[in-house]
Amino acid sequence: MNGPGAHMLWVGLLVSATASWGWATDRWQQFRGPDSDGISPTTQLPVRWAETESVTWFAPLEGFGWSSPVVHQGRIYLTQAVPMEDAANRHLLQLVCLQATDGQVIFTRDIFPEREGTPAIHKKNSPASPTPLVADDRVVVHFGHEGTAALSLDGELLWVNRDHFYPPQHGNGGSPILVGDRVVVTCDGSETPYTLALDLATGQMLWRTYRGVETMKKFSFCTPLLIEVGGQSQIISPGSDIVQALSPEDGTVIWSLRYTGFSVVPQPLFHAGRVYLSTGFMDANLLCIDPSGQGDVTDTHLLWRYTRNGPHTPTPVIYEQTLIMISDTGGVLTGLDTVTGEPRWRKRIGGNFSASPLLAGDRLYLQDEDGRGIVLQLDGQQEPVELASNVLPGRTFASYAVLGSGLLIRAEQGLFRID
Repeated sequence: MNGPGAHMLWVGLLVSATASWGWATDRWQQFRGPDSDGISPTTQLPVRWAETESVTWFAPLEGFGWSSPVVHQGRIYLTQAVPMEDAANRHLLQLVCLQATDGQVIFTRDIFPEREGTPAIHKKNSPASPTPLVADDRVVVHFGHEGTAALSLDGELLWVNRDHFYPPQHGNGGSPILVGDRVVVTCDGSETPYTLALDLATGQMLWRTYRGVETMKKFSFCTPLLIEVGGQSQIISPGSDIVQALSPEDGTVIWSLRYTGFSVVPQPLFHAGRVYLSTGFMDANLLCIDPSGQGDVTDTHLLWRYTRNGPHTPTPVIYEQTLIMISDTGGVLTGLDTVTGEPRWRKRIGGNFSASPLLAGDRLYLQDEDGRGIVLQLDGQQEPVELASNVLPGRTFASYAVLGSGLLIRAEQGLFRID
């Protein structure tokens, strides 16, 4: 068994022999978990770990990527990019499937190579940043401008769609979501940005909705969110300078709200009938929106705006009636009243953050870019108390995934299972 510590051999065998967590808690099938809200289905997660402590197994990965792992029926799926020997600066994009009990690779499948002349990406990005989606009996992988594909759970390639190439800016980012029988992604490149729905069964385009606003910097990397308002489903899809609520059926714009911001990364949140989102670069504002409107609601349905220490990349989480967000630089953790937008507390963690926070009961899990995992105890309206600061080697930009009562942490050199 691979691993950074010899002690992990017997731990891994023990887990393999007594894996009683079962598939009932094996529900991390998309970016940010079962309900796309960053909330763990179990509250009993580890608090302390290190390279030689609480590591059940470590699985080195051949390729590079910052997609988060997803979990389904005892298997872990993630994407990676492997350099092509006969093509300078190009990668072969792949899906990797690992066994949850011991981290052994079940299969690796080539999806497609990067196109020739692929522009350079941002230093914090990767060729495989969008998180896969497990939908029904298949795994959907998305690589932004490079294309989308679906595979069976055993790795058989079912369909590929590379029709929606757009000029990228800094690479790819937004993850796919499942909306009924369709896969929805954002295609916000440097020209003509839009939201796209593909048929889950065939990969064919069902609809495409353009942003419809003039903006100097069109590119963004947001993962949409499916919500229900008044019995009507809406796809909340933020982009540069605008957020749109779209009909899942045909992509019709239900409502839209304009703001100033580009390179929008954080996924929107939905809580108690309100939508929360970050406006991205340059100044990240946190907006609270009433999603019950029609048409352009910029002047009528913005409930509040918070302008300090907003996230450019990490998606916030909501604990009880407190929205918790971490700033990318300096690690300023802020708790806002979800109704009024007033700050309840502010705590400087330090460090730089790209991964989104995870909430498990009354504990908050943060992951900084240098491999430090911080666990905090939450207590209503009070400033949280730090319980542990845990370090694993290598950079870390991927968000946590939950496996049973443990954590999956994707670091630069591979995947850790922490129990």
